[in-house]
Amino acid sequence: MITRETIDKVFETARVEEVIGDFVQLKRAGSNYKGLSPFSDERSPSFMVSPVKQIWKDFSSGKGGSVVTFLMEHEHFTYPEAIRYLAKKYNIEIEETEVSIEDKVEANEKESMYLVSEFAKSYFQDILLNSEEGKAVGLTYFKERGFTTDTIAKFGLGYSPETWDAFTKEALSKGYQLNYLEKVGLTIVREDGKHFDRFKGRVMFPIQSLSGRNLGFGGRILTNDKKAAKYLNSPESEIYYKSKVLYGIFHAKQAIAKQNNCYLVEGYTDVIQMHQAGIENVVASSGTALTPDQIRLINRLTKNITVLFDGDAAGLRASIRGIDLILEEGMNVKVCTFPDGDDPDSFARKNSYDDLVHYLENNAKDFIQFKASLLMNEAQNDPIKKADLIRDMVVSISKIPDRIKREVYIQECSRIMDISEQVLQNTLAQLVQKDIAEAGKKLKNQEASISNSNSLEIVKNDTQVSPDSVNIIYELERKIIEMLLLYGSLEADFEDYILKSNDEGEMIEEKEVKKVKVFERIYLSLQEDEVELANPFFKDIYNDLIDYYNQNESFNIEHYLMKLTPEHSQLVTDILMSEEKELLHNWEVKHIYVKTKTQNVSQYVSETIVSLREYLINKLIMDMMNSFDKENENSLEELMSTINDYNKLKVNLTNKIGRIRSTYL
Repeated sequence: MITRETIDKVFETARVEEVIGDFVQLKRAGSNYKGLSPFSDERSPSFMVSPVKQIWKDFSSGKGGSVVTFLMEHEHFTYPEAIRYLAKKYNIEIEETEVSIEDKVEANEKESMYLVSEFAKSYFQDILLNSEEGKAVGLTYFKERGFTTDTIAKFGLGYSPETWDAFTKEALSKGYQLNYLEKVGLTIVREDGKHFDRFKGRVMFPIQSLSGRNLGFGGRILTNDKKAAKYLNSPESEIYYKSKVLYGIFHAKQAIAKQNNCYLVEGYTDVIQMHQAGIENVVASSGTALTPDQIRLINRLTKNITVLFDGDAAGLRASIRGIDLILEEGMNVKVCTFPDGDDPDSFARKNSYDDLVHYLENNAKDFIQFKASLLMNEAQNDPIKKADLIRDMVVSISKIPDRIKREVYIQECSRIMDISEQVLQNTLAQLVQKDIAEAGKKLKNQEASISNSNSLEIVKNDTQVSPDSVNIIYELERKIIEMLLLYGSLEADFEDYILKSNDEGEMIEEKEVKKVKVFERIYLSLQEDEVELANPFFKDIYNDLIDYYNQNESFNIEHYLMKLTPEHSQLVTDILMSEEKELLHNWEVKHIYVKTKTQNVSQYVSETIVSLREYLINKLIMDMMNSFDKENENSLEELMSTINDYNKLKVNLTNKIGRIRSTYL
């Protein structure tokens, strides 16, 4: 197990904005950062990172927490995996206590699959570099492709021996279980129990996640065996989903964000050769058709994609479908083709970095220009084919969510194809209307399905309490937790009114200002009224925070979140980041200035406590009225007297904070 000292050091060193910046393109928003949610499909930012508080909040999905919880949510790491990842990133040496064999056996299945995959990567690398067969066959092939030693090491390239079960034997001898070797697709197990290596006699390309975890492999055969596939990929597993992975994304992510553009190619060697040439913002779909999930993966880093293709006409025609998918995600797409006989791999090999950059910049076409030039060759002078081409282009334009962009592309299409804008606009309107109708129909069917499945629940819950009466106390208690989290250890000046005797012997109220910590003020105020929070989550956190402040001089959010359950951690993060949500709206740009609570902490605390007292008084009055015995006249007089006393108390409370407050019930 990782020692507590190592964990504390990781939390003290890791910066949430730096770690999340490896996965999400962040832009500064005041003292915070914002970006597109990595957990949902969105086109305007709702993801906030607070360097001061060292936490993050995704307002679209509701997720939030510390730097460790981000890695656990985004990369599906276990807690120890997240700590190890951060330790590696910040060069922190991990100190561990002795791990028993029983603990290893109890490791969850997913983690075991990751461990097997990492072992395979190391094994294939070792065979490539240190065995006679690996050097003679695999290393020779990579050198012939022009890959340097550094490039081979960077991408973890390897070789699987031309032996039926060389890898499986080695893995089993190291204690890895056969069922995990089978689950990640490295070993094929027959019905009779015999097993053999899936990637026998192939050069190996490890496929990594955005965080660098090894998910699977691509293997290329080097013989002319017509019965065997040239390229073979790992089958899908609990850790490897082809539609959600892009080859090279781990090595490209920082360059993509920095260059604000992503080059998309088709194969492993295209990516590697471009990297070696100095173009690092490049990824590949690994031979599979481009998927929405892969596009969204890029969308988290940049809004711009440049698709690189060789001159193969069939491949170019098929690529158009991928372009439409990119447009649907609201991204900007360009296309660059290479001269006949060249692909990204061969072109990068033959040209210097400057020549390569120059070619890409000068030959990248807007998708409308690309589509027109590609399809016009097919249509030529055939008016029917030209009409189909124009409609095809308008279909692509209809995929663009932004209306202004659609308008601009319609104008461009009109100019290129020499056809009136009005005709194109009418065609576009029909297509958009059709898409809206289909989406509406789909939504209606989903709602009907949900309604039918929940019909019994609706009947059961028809006597629920009015949400208004629940939300008031919820919001007030939430504010109390918020104040404890944000300002609990802060000292502020609070006003109190003390009864004193004047020179005439009369009792008068005299204002007295005391400097106390916020948590003490809240605790004493609630104790004075004998108030306990109603919400069980808030009650647990309240008690926990009061204990924390009584034992610690200052509040460390990272350490505090570490000790909470996932449910409590989620709630705390949500509260801590609620104020940052206002920054997403850019109110200042609209000349609307949101007043922050820090401008007068003591007043904010006092008003919240008074509001809670008012609410409880009003509730008490309502309860008394509802339980009143109408037949008893004495009871009525007593009730009116009590209510009058409570109303005087409410007036006294509101006068103390200098304003009259409206009642809640």
